[in-house]
Amino acid sequence: MVQEISVEDVKAMRDRGDPLTIVDVREPWELDVAALDGAVSIPMALIPAHLDQLPRDQPLLVLCRSGVRSARVVEWLEMQGFHNALNIEGGILAWAQRLDPTIRQY
Repeated sequence: MVQEISVEDVKAMRDRGDPLTIVDVREPWELDVAALDGAVSIPMALIPAHLDQLPRDQPLLVLCRSGVRSARVVEWLEMQGFHNALNIEGGILAWAQRLDPTIRQY
C-alpha cells in the first residue's frame, strides 16, 4: 500500500517551514497549465535518471494531476529504498479544489 498525505497536511508542513521536497512528476505542458510553487519538476519517465537528486533524509512528497501517476512513482521509489516517499492524495486537482481555486484545473 502506497503511503499518502493529504494536500491539507502538505500545506501545513509548508506553512510551518518543515523540511520537505515536493516532486511534480507531470509533463512540462501540464506545468504550463497548473503548477505548485516550490515543487521540483521531474517528469515520471525521468525519475530513474534523477534518483541521486532525491533526498532520503526528509519527506519526499510526489505530486501529479490526480494522484495516480504519483502513486506509481512512490511505489517504485519505495522499491528503490526511499522509505520517505509519500503520494500527495488527489494531486494538483485536490490542491486546486480544496486549497487554491486560482490554480487552473484540467
